[in-house]
Amino acid sequence: MSKELYLLISKSKKGNQKAQIKLYDLFCEAMFFIACRYLKNEEEAKDAMQDAFLKAFLNLESYKKDNSFGAWLKKIVINTCIDILKKKKLETISLDNYPLEILDDTNWNFDANIEKKEILYAIDSLNFKYQIVIKLYLIEGYDHEEISEILKIPVKTSRTQLRRGKLALRNLLKNEEYGT
Repeated sequence: MSKELYLLISKSKKGNQKAQIKLYDLFCEAMFFIACRYLKNEEEAKDAMQDAFLKAFLNLESYKKDNSFGAWLKKIVINTCIDILKKKKLETISLDNYPLEILDDTNWNFDANIEKKEILYAIDSLNFKYQIVIKLYLIEGYDHEEISEILKIPVKTSRTQLRRGKLALRNLLKNEEYGT
C-alpha cells in the first residue's frame, strides 16, 4: 500500500471528509464499473456505488491493512449490488437437495471468434442465480468459498450453479451460432 493511500485511509477513519473525498475520487470509477456489471441501470449502479462507499466509510475500522483496500471496497460494492437485486425479489435457490456434479472449473474454452461483449451479453441473459455465480467466479475472480460467503449459500451450491450456468452459457452461445 502506498504511503499516500495509507494516510488517506488513516485520516478517513478519523472522519476527515477531505480524505474521504480523495479516497472516493481514487476508487469511484472502478467501483462504478463493478456496480454496472450487476445492475444494468446506470443510476442504480451509481446509487449502489455511493451506498457502498458510505458503508465503507462507516466501517473503516474493520478494514485490515494487510488486505488491498480496493479488494475490500470491491466486496462491499458487490454485496450492496446483490442486496439490491435480492430486494427486487430475484431469488437464489439453494440446491442442497440436488446431487453434486463434478465440475471442471478450468475448461471455459470459447471459440476464438466469439467477442467478449457477446459472452458478457450471453451471461446477462442467463438465469439470475447462474449469472451472479458466473460473474463472481469468472469476472471478479472469487473462489467458491468466497462466493458462498457473499451469497450466503453452501459451497456445493456455488459449484453446482457455476456448472449449470457454464452449460447454459455454452448452449446459449451454440444456439446463437457464435461458433462453440
